[in-house]
Amino acid sequence: MLIDFSSRPPLEQFRKAAPHLRNYRRVYQSSEALVSNEVGEAALADYLRTYDRLDARAVVIKARDLETTFGFRISNEDVAAFCREHGPRYIGFAGVDPHKGMQALRDLEHAVRELGLRGLNVQGFEHKLHINDKQMYPLYAKCVELDIPVNIHVGMNFSTHTSMSYGRPENLDEVMQHFPELRVCASPPGWPWINELIAVAWRHPNLWIGLVAVRPKLLVKPDSGYGPLLQYGSTLLKHRVLFGSGFPMMPVERSVDEIATLPLDDAVRERWLHGNAAEFLRLDAVAPNG
Repeated sequence: MLIDFSSRPPLEQFRKAAPHLRNYRRVYQSSEALVSNEVGEAALADYLRTYDRLDARAVVIKARDLETTFGFRISNEDVAAFCREHGPRYIGFAGVDPHKGMQALRDLEHAVRELGLRGLNVQGFEHKLHINDKQMYPLYAKCVELDIPVNIHVGMNFSTHTSMSYGRPENLDEVMQHFPELRVCASPPGWPWINELIAVAWRHPNLWIGLVAVRPKLLVKPDSGYGPLLQYGSTLLKHRVLFGSGFPMMPVERSVDEIATLPLDDAVRERWLHGNAAEFLRLDAVAPNG
């Protein structure tokens, strides 16, 4: 069984051009070349069949609201509509713009209470805000109030329109100190500050690490920087690593196959692919569409 914590359906509303991410296309060109860039009903049918073949229990689709910084948005409404149409396998995370102040809080509450979304997606580098910027704190508090998890982009980014420093894991430590009840998934998994993120996760039991948009085979590649994630993720943090393909940045099935080749115990591999995300998302505590 599989949970994919990061995926974007091949529909126009999820594949809008984002000029500030143009450099990502250069970096990911080899892996994206293995994925069809087609959008529409035929591509969607193939996308849905992929998760059928993989017996996916859940697939997380994330909204983003970057209107203040980049004039870009993948709307909560579009994410919610997709999840409603395609069933409880698809779980939506809201995206709100922290620069909008109180409106961002209202948008988040509406997304959860009215649209049925079940988490918050924070891409600090796209908001040009550090993880621990106090402008983010009302949103973290609202997540605790609504009892929903938050995905926070951690690690460097490849956009040349914003700083790579926004994703330093060290800043996440302060957030977890101030909001010990907040459930956070840090994804991608912190490169080039992998050890720093591992230290923060070791300190805080409510922090998960998302192996998202990263080739799993890099965890066993010498000097890649990802080795400590395999070491700690198979031992001390084996209950807190979860998988996300990042599709279409990475092919889903290839990513799953590469995890199958990692030197992990079967029980740990199952936790990475399913069990840890199920706990993070509290799937066994939430009725379908609940």
